Amino acid sequence: MSGKVLNFYAGGNTAKGFYSLYDSALEDLNRLFILKGGPGTGKSSLMKAVGEEIVSKGLDIEYLHCSSDNNSIDGVIIPEFQVGVVDGTAPHIIEPKAPGVIEEYVNLGVAWDSKKLATNKEEILQLNKTISQTYQKAYDTFATALKAHDDIEDIYISNMDFSEANKLTEELITDIYGEDTIEKQPKIKHRFLGAATPKGAVDFIQNLTEDIGKRYFIKGRAGSGKSTMLKKIAAAGEARGFDVEVYHCGFDPNSLDMVIVREKDFAIFDSTAPHEYFPDRDSDEIVDMYTRCIAGGTDEKFAKDIERTTKPYKDKMIEGVAYLAEAKALRDMLEAYYIKAMDFSKVEEIQEQIIEEINQIVGK
Repeated sequence: MSGKVLNFYAGGNTAKGFYSLYDSALEDLNRLFILKGGPGTGKSSLMKAVGEEIVSKGLDIEYLHCSSDNNSIDGVIIPEFQVGVVDGTAPHIIEPKAPGVIEEYVNLGVAWDSKKLATNKEEILQLNKTISQTYQKAYDTFATALKAHDDIEDIYISNMDFSEANKLTEELITDIYGEDTIEKQPKIKHRFLGAATPKGAVDFIQNLTEDIGKRYFIKGRAGSGKSTMLKKIAAAGEARGFDVEVYHCGFDPNSLDMVIVREKDFAIFDSTAPHEYFPDRDSDEIVDMYTRCIAGGTDEKFAKDIERTTKPYKDKMIEGVAYLAEAKALRDMLEAYYIKAMDFSKVEEIQEQIIEEINQIVGK
């Protein structure tokens, strides 16, 4: 039987720039292979090969997806054996804790022909510069979108019953945890459930919650307290000794989109656009924060203001994604230079060496 694959992001293109949660994703590993090499040197393909090998042995893995390329991954982790392989090139630079003991750098640059690359030096330098500038345009545009989103939030915040929101949160905490506690030091994992990508917003909510018995779908408007509720539910789980998966918002990493506590078999998540889902299991439950916590008739009363602020937010989000797509196209051009200069047979040798060492660790 094949192992299971858990998909998420450890870094994202956000309104705060590229935001990394790699330290949290990798902190428990006892063995980590950090891949170095330019674009197009086969890092993602190597990690996918490792993942496929391990899954075929019936072991579970985690894929850390790439927010800048929908077809690539940035890492693969085998949680049971605390082993991982990760792309250690910019923008996700990995700071080693014990080089040579835990972390090992793997240089895929040994497989390229430097002389071939040198013939395209000016083109490569210019592409790198333009790519960097294009990502910055995307980040600046997302930052502008966040300001517009804040304007939408202000409307609902000014019409919110905070005491009712607190009451609802306490009800959920009691319903979820009861009097249960675990006498251990909890592990808290910080991740992204989705990301802004060159193909638009992508999320892995269904994959992340497919084995969860109880799912709470939070419905509400911007500013109706969804993230604050999630932070309190996560804190309550940690205080009781449970391991907590904390999923940050891929647009605003200071906000939360989902909390999962597998030891309690529950997930609770913001189920509004761009990751809008509806219950499809008998055990699924909707938590409607608009109905419970926002003054009745707010949508209708402030319809013109909401429309006025929503349009620039949506327009800027579309523009930001367009910049990510432009950066991806430029990066494909850059990769082409490296691909032509690569001896992929050398990369395959390195891949087999890594797989062999991991197989020795997992004992299969």
